[in-house]
Amino acid sequence: MRFEIMRLDDVDGTPVDSTVVDAASVNRIVQQAAAIGQRLWIRPANTSAS
Repeated sequence: MRFEIMRLDDVDGTPVDSTVVDAASVNRIVQQAAAIGQRLWIRPANTSAS
């Protein structure tokens, strides 16, 4: 499963940038963000049926 992770602005909470990663990478990104107090929004990435 893939997830979209958006970094949020510290002031107003609007998305600043986003990336799509696999489930194995989510924990590492969350740990890094927590270490510096960064706000994230994580949601399942849009996937198209094949």
